[in-house]
Amino acid sequence: MTEGIISGLGGIVHSLLTVYIWVVIIGALLSWVRPDPYNPLVQIIYRLTEPAYAMIRRMFPTVFNGLDLAPIILIIALQVIDVILINIINAAVMP
Repeated sequence: MTEGIISGLGGIVHSLLTVYIWVVIIGALLSWVRPDPYNPLVQIIYRLTEPAYAMIRRMFPTVFNGLDLAPIILIIALQVIDVILINIINAAVMP
């Protein structure tokens, strides 16, 4: 019974991380074309990604030759977190 709950919660966390990774990718692509900053969708994407970028920028220098690598660092970190969580959940569910 508890294995199903843990597995279900793990699936939800995995899905949320995947959606956030796509939000980061879309935000990075939008930064290349400079969309209308008053567009509500652009504002939502900015509000969802900028706090994570700011945290990464405080820890590491992310701009190299005018290219900001904060989205790439964030995506890699989220992928690592996702794999670690999936492995922990699988270890907890499968004795």
